[in-house]
Amino acid sequence: MNRELLMLVDAISREKSVDLEVVFAAVESALASASKKLQGGEVDIRVSIDRETGDYETFRRWHVVPNDAGLQLPDSEILLFEAQEQIADIEVDDYIEEQIESVSIGRIGAQAAKQVILQKIRDAEREQLLNDFLSRGEKIFVGTVKRLDKGDIIVESGRVEGRLRRSEMIPKENLRTGDRVRAFIAEVDPTLRGPQILLSRSSPGFMMELFAQEVPEIEQGLLEIKSCARDPGSRAKIAVVSHDKRVDPIGTCVGVRGSRVNAVTNELAGERVDIVLWSEDPAQFVIGALAPANVQSIVVDEERHAMDVVVDEENLAIAIGRGGQNVRLASEMTGWRINIMTAEESASKQASETDQVRTLFVEKLDVDAEVADILIAEGFSSLEEVAYVPMQEMLEIESFDEDTVTELRTRAKDALLTMEIAREEGVGDTTQNLREFEGLSPELLQKLSAGGIHTRDDLADLAVDELTEMTGIDDEQAKALIMKAREHWFVN
Repeated sequence: MNRELLMLVDAISREKSVDLEVVFAAVESALASASKKLQGGEVDIRVSIDRETGDYETFRRWHVVPNDAGLQLPDSEILLFEAQEQIADIEVDDYIEEQIESVSIGRIGAQAAKQVILQKIRDAEREQLLNDFLSRGEKIFVGTVKRLDKGDIIVESGRVEGRLRRSEMIPKENLRTGDRVRAFIAEVDPTLRGPQILLSRSSPGFMMELFAQEVPEIEQGLLEIKSCARDPGSRAKIAVVSHDKRVDPIGTCVGVRGSRVNAVTNELAGERVDIVLWSEDPAQFVIGALAPANVQSIVVDEERHAMDVVVDEENLAIAIGRGGQNVRLASEMTGWRINIMTAEESASKQASETDQVRTLFVEKLDVDAEVADILIAEGFSSLEEVAYVPMQEMLEIESFDEDTVTELRTRAKDALLTMEIAREEGVGDTTQNLREFEGLSPELLQKLSAGGIHTRDDLADLAVDELTEMTGIDDEQAKALIMKAREHWFVN
């Protein structure tokens, strides 16, 4: 019987072109499954087949768990202290084994064994096909629509399948069985029971890879696509940079008579593409990203990672785009929060900010409006700047002598110290449940307290833009904090 087992394993291995070890593992699994049914309960069984003789042994196993964890599966777990009574140096996550009587292959039923073995082999074949495909390093999956599955599309390439979810398709795109399709390999998940390659036709990565295929200079390293933002099926923006002064990045991506960009557009159901020159200067990058709108001026707020962009009335609608599309794509591509405004709105905002700074200087430095305006005109906008800007820079202000500068710096430092003490007291008044709220640093707590946010419910009641305005964090972080603060509302 043991010799027959070895011959069977060898025959299956040759017939299915599967490694011998895979077939042995399948037989061991079938024997273990049969033994488990005979034992009853949630026991853990291991079978070991001698690869030379075909003899096999069966063991019942217990997983060693920490003493304080308790037994979740009493039939297959053992506490550490009990395990150490049998094996002194055993550790958590080790196994204790006890040999039991083996089940004969005849008793488990040839059909049941065959099913288990064939399933294991199919799994191994599938894994091998997937590994062979991934080893090619391809980023775009090219195949044929095989079938529809609950709204998703299963795409077949050779013997490998990928899943294109409805949410990853281009809107209004109608793919049918037999259609040739290309998609970006967004993720590979070996744990999935169906197709393990997850595809996307709506991701920015797909457009970047399409351009890489159409523009040889990208593969050669002469050009680089730095970022991309898409409104799938409608409009997109990509930022490119040249690493060779002789190569025009935009013209190269457009191609002769638009041949290259048109090839990408045709693949993406007519999606219009704006090709933008990337710049290390964030302001210049944003100006380019807002094309075709002409920008009059731009104010960068590093702390809030935002920019106020001023355009004239004629360019306002162009800069914003239909439904805010242009400014939204520009913001996604550059990573900056962009506020579009007219010259009048900008002037009004600057006047308001100037009034706030003037009031701050008058109140905290105990000076008149004239001295405050001099500081503002010289570019000072905070008490920290007055207190800590190098002395020599302030002495260059014609209206101030050394005594005036020294006094202003002293008053600014005193005011900052007083404000810091007040902030610390404010944090001290913050309720316990917000102080212990995960994700809030002492700095964030101070900003929340200054904004009148003292409880978890206060935080939960905020809108995302209110929280970003108050703290300077980005939209994603603000959204995550607010949703976490609201969790207790939905607990029964």
